[in-house]
Amino acid sequence: MSTSPAVAPPEVKKPLTSSILLWVRTDQPRQTGMDHWKGPHSGIISATPGLEEYRQIHLAEHNPGRWPTIDGVQTAIPADRKIDGVAEVTFQSALAPLKGREQTKLAYADEINVFRRTLLYTGPPNSSRWYDVAGPDEKVGARVLVYLRRRDEAGAAEFRKLIKKQLVPALAGTGVLKELRTQTFLPWVEKLWDTPNVAHDNPHDQRFHASLILGFTDTAARDAFFTGNVIQDLSAQLAPLVSAIHAYDVTAALTYVKNGDILPHYQE
Repeated sequence: MSTSPAVAPPEVKKPLTSSILLWVRTDQPRQTGMDHWKGPHSGIISATPGLEEYRQIHLAEHNPGRWPTIDGVQTAIPADRKIDGVAEVTFQSALAPLKGREQTKLAYADEINVFRRTLLYTGPPNSSRWYDVAGPDEKVGARVLVYLRRRDEAGAAEFRKLIKKQLVPALAGTGVLKELRTQTFLPWVEKLWDTPNVAHDNPHDQRFHASLILGFTDTAARDAFFTGNVIQDLSAQLAPLVSAIHAYDVTAALTYVKNGDILPHYQE
């Protein structure tokens, strides 16, 4: 990666966050499922005790993969595993998930109305990091959600160090991001979110080990980022440890719970 003057690292929050990857049912129009998730299903999740934030990340229907081609790395998103959305759930404390067990049962029961597959990814405390990269009045006009798959021969500690010590400073140092959130995941376990009548198949070679949310001022800034020199430097840094980079265009990021409060209307 090219050298540049050192910049002060951005302020960071380390909330306890889980992500649920979602695929809507295919026996009904895609928009029907997305609307049910946005509407009735969001009310069930929002009412869960102990939430600090609840955000829905809606992904574009057409998502071939925005990350540029890298030799030896899968950047084209396979059509049969293309995600429709992600529920980003942040807890007030490590014990907070225990408070929501009754509400979670309702969510379990409603999933079949919306989804055909759901996968829960979570990490230990401090593995989710939200970086303060935007000014107080700067808004996010476009986002990209990136999932990273670690190579089998790469160590987990080495991979986490790459994200924290190299990738994040490089991203923050561009000065173009208005949002930067990262998560590194524990090994995936099906029984953590074993909802009935919904698929949870997640073969070893399809699993992810980290995610990034990159926010930009607008689509022009997003497009410039993914076609510029910076992305080539990032690709060179990631390639030795990463076997897949799936970069999704985000159509909406809807916040239903913020700072522990259920919002009267979701915020975009």
